[in-house]
Amino acid sequence: MGLRPMSYVRGGLLAMGVLYGYFRAADDAAAVRLMDELDGGPVAVSGDGGTVDAIDLKGIEPTVTLGKLVSFVRGVDWEVDTIVSGLLWSGDEQEGPWLMSIDPDTRDTLASIDDAQAPELSARWGRIEELAWGGPPADDEMLPVIEQIAALARRARDAGENLYCWCCL
Repeated sequence: MGLRPMSYVRGGLLAMGVLYGYFRAADDAAAVRLMDELDGGPVAVSGDGGTVDAIDLKGIEPTVTLGKLVSFVRGVDWEVDTIVSGLLWSGDEQEGPWLMSIDPDTRDTLASIDDAQAPELSARWGRIEELAWGGPPADDEMLPVIEQIAALARRARDAGENLYCWCCL
């Protein structure tokens, strides 16, 4: 599809740690086939050669970090099961990569984010402990990430597809 993924950058430095890529696929079987075809990934690639609708969100893991954004959109307190995900595939149990499914309710919640609420979400989400490790961020610092994940979720919803998270150490 020729998408150019974005790496999460904070303070001019690439966020370190586990790598996370989010993508859409028709179903779990198609997502697992993709892992087999890519020898475990990554799914999001630099440049214009990507054939998968994917984004690279280094450091944005689904359960806590993305889960807190989802809880803000829903107007509820974050809980460990805010996002329901399941392990679908693992390259190596200890070192990955791993592939997780993300539930349709989360996809739809992310797809519902509109331009009017994104700035307030950016300010709030950027202040969670998992993202504000280097001090208080600018209110609009997480806006590009929110825009990307919301757009991916809308494309997945509109195509009747699901969201998936690929991660690797």
